[in-house]
Amino acid sequence: MSGAVCPACGVAVVPGYVKCPKCHRPLPRFARNSISPVGGTVVEEKPKSWPIIAIVIGIVVAILIGWQVKAAFDDYRRKVRHIGSRDAGVITEEPATAPVQQPVINEPLAQQPPPQPVAPTVHPDEVAHLLESNLKKQRLWSTVTVTGDHVDVRSGACADAGMKPSIDALAASFHAAGLTQLRCLEQSGAVVFARAL
Repeated sequence: MSGAVCPACGVAVVPGYVKCPKCHRPLPRFARNSISPVGGTVVEEKPKSWPIIAIVIGIVVAILIGWQVKAAFDDYRRKVRHIGSRDAGVITEEPATAPVQQPVINEPLAQQPPPQPVAPTVHPDEVAHLLESNLKKQRLWSTVTVTGDHVDVRSGACADAGMKPSIDALAASFHAAGLTQLRCLEQSGAVVFARAL
């Protein structure tokens, strides 16, 4: 084992000591050799180098970003050139056509019929949805469907006291939507009651 010599007393000292074990004077610092005297397995350290894959990936990413920027810039220049040529009058415009004059009808205002008020149209599915939501608020869980000119209410609560007043409240709306009959059916399909709208 190679070591150093204490300059004060001349004793051989194993590398790693800070002071001489005999005279206790500080030892000069020596360069450590590649083999560590501390112990353990001796492994030769390889110099660290950049991984080539990381460098290649960085170059590829830089190229893709540059390509995207160039494509966006070219597109912008093309649009500016197009707008500039249109403003300069290079693009030919379509010939303007003379407006067509409507013939003037000279009729007295008294002969024209008064405009009829437009009645709001009632859609049967909207009224059915409204009835279904009203029944759900009363915890009378039901499914309301419109089939042809009649309404089917399918529920396990057809005999409940709150069912008929809820239906009566919307009967006029169903009639305005063109429906003529309403049936309340059990879940099995048996008709509990039917009424005209």
